[in-house]
Amino acid sequence: MFDLFEGMKRGNKKQRDAYTTIKELCIFDELSIYNPMLCGTIPIGIDLDNSDLDIVMDVKDLRLFEKKLDDLYGNKSGFTMRRTIIRSREVVKAKFLSNNFELELFGQDQSIYFQNAYLHMIIEYELLKNNPTLKDKVIELKKQGYKTEPAFCKLLGIAGDPYIGLVQYGIKERIINL
Repeated sequence: MFDLFEGMKRGNKKQRDAYTTIKELCIFDELSIYNPMLCGTIPIGIDLDNSDLDIVMDVKDLRLFEKKLDDLYGNKSGFTMRRTIIRSREVVKAKFLSNNFELELFGQDQSIYFQNAYLHMIIEYELLKNNPTLKDKVIELKKQGYKTEPAFCKLLGIAGDPYIGLVQYGIKERIINL
């Protein structure tokens, strides 16, 4: 298991504020049956000012999940929720604002440990840990408009779909095992 969330309470100011926001919302407690995991750029320190808090979950019953999210967070500023298909999987995405953060709660019927957001974060974290000079380069590309995965792929010379390519790179480099 790989969870950077607890370390955020000792991280930079944005990480500490994000940690406090998630704790105040009781997301990990209220949604514990879905095994929530914070993913994305804030836990690994390559976020921009507008970066959101992505929390992925393993959800078997999307209808029940939608009801739970609406009950818990439907009154939050900017709350939206939609069901869609991503990479042949039905998913529910809810977004809302809290304490100057946009939160995205993402549920699909797949273990969080096999969801792309989690896999990408692990790969990116390991790459940054093993090559700290990548951090500033990734952030610079993000400031130019690149999303995180395409930025890493550009720097690593990975062609094609960056979301698939980054996972394949992670497997090849033995960062992840699928």
